[in-house]
Amino acid sequence: MNDRTVELRVLEKSKREPVYTDFEDTLRGAELIALPGISTGVDRERFREKAMTFLRDKLEEPALHKVRWNEPLTPADLDSLEKMLIHAGVGTAEQVREVAKEEQGLGLFLRSLVGLDRGAAKRAFSRFIEGRELNGSQLDFVNLLIDHLTQCGWMRPEQLYSSPFTDEFTAGPNAVFLEQEAIQSLVATLSAIRQNAAGV
Repeated sequence: MNDRTVELRVLEKSKREPVYTDFEDTLRGAELIALPGISTGVDRERFREKAMTFLRDKLEEPALHKVRWNEPLTPADLDSLEKMLIHAGVGTAEQVREVAKEEQGLGLFLRSLVGLDRGAAKRAFSRFIEGRELNGSQLDFVNLLIDHLTQCGWMRPEQLYSSPFTDEFTAGPNAVFLEQEAIQSLVATLSAIRQNAAGV
């Protein structure tokens, strides 16, 4: 077996001459460019989470107290609620207004977050209950309404014909209340609850 000698050739370091350039930098300062059809929008889920975190400790603020207790909101109350969210850093004025517009109003959005106080929900249906002799199923239906409002804050009348109301009562309120007037009274109560949060 022959030994082979490996010869390594190293390139000699060559001297390079410096290269000089002479051109003018044409870059300008940063500027915003509007892209048509593209909107940054609001991250609704993040906004909702930030609002819920902030509102947890503010339930006794006068305007927010009115939201939870089903008292009619005035334009001044809505303005106060908007400023409260902006100053807390929940969102910018533009973001708060955008969410309010998408949610049919700031009062309804906040009510959906904090719910309706159970006592306020019972009070809202007290006139409906007092004017009638309700059987067990009818009372159960009204209590289901109160539970839902306590959690969700408000609801549209058409929701009476979907879950959870149709889970136990297949045809919704029509399976429980035979008189059309009773159903109309339920709808009127729901509308009043919604209107109080929507503002005057």
